[in-house]
Amino acid sequence: MKKTLCLILALTMILALAGCGKTAAPAEKQKLIVGFDAEFPPFGYIAADGSYDGFDLALARELCARLGWDFEAVPIDWNAKDAELSSGNINCIWNGFTYTGREDEYTWSDPYVDNSIVLVVKADSGISALSDLAGCSVMAQAASSAVDALDANAAFKASLKEVVELPDYNTGFLELKQGTVAAVAADLGVASYQIANNGGDFVILGEPISTEQYAVGFLKGNTALRDAVNAELLKMAADGTMMKIAEKYVDVGLVPESLCLCK
Repeated sequence: MKKTLCLILALTMILALAGCGKTAAPAEKQKLIVGFDAEFPPFGYIAADGSYDGFDLALARELCARLGWDFEAVPIDWNAKDAELSSGNINCIWNGFTYTGREDEYTWSDPYVDNSIVLVVKADSGISALSDLAGCSVMAQAASSAVDALDANAAFKASLKEVVELPDYNTGFLELKQGTVAAVAADLGVASYQIANNGGDFVILGEPISTEQYAVGFLKGNTALRDAVNAELLKMAADGTMMKIAEKYVDVGLVPESLCLCK
């Protein structure tokens, strides 16, 4: 009787363990946490209704929907972007992020936008060339590619009175309107947005300071996440999704012709 009871108990335990083995823990869902500058239109900004918007965020949101991933947009202090990425608060930087000159600092997607760093002046300033800014103050966002471009153009920078580094471009264009600075050095998309939203007060000088490309930046070595994002980004360019999204942001300064993956 005891042997029979023990056999029944043992069989029950085996069946229970087998049953447990069939119920695997659900796989954790991938989440893309995008770090972006909330004052960098048309790529990332706060919309009139208070939501986060912008071309890059729209691309990231669509990509996550296609892959079945969760999506989160996290506004960051651009000066602290590296700390945010290394701490894991974000797992990518996707916001008009310049690849050119930073190739070895991050793990990158393929570049998807051709960009220029340009100078914006008041339309009635009489300034029409870089040489006209000799002895003048020029503004650029701190820790931006515009600062890097000015540093790289040593002769032009030396001709200026000063380069004023401010935390965001909204402040910079207000300073330009008030005449505190003579020009703002900015990405073409940012410059186009400001011109589109300021009633013709500003113009872009014909000669850019530099040309560059944008890509999605990941923590160096995070090739698994980069590869998954990059593969879907290429599909979005090939099937026309990227261009369709771009066309929705033309009114806020996006230049569709700059999308190098769509060419």
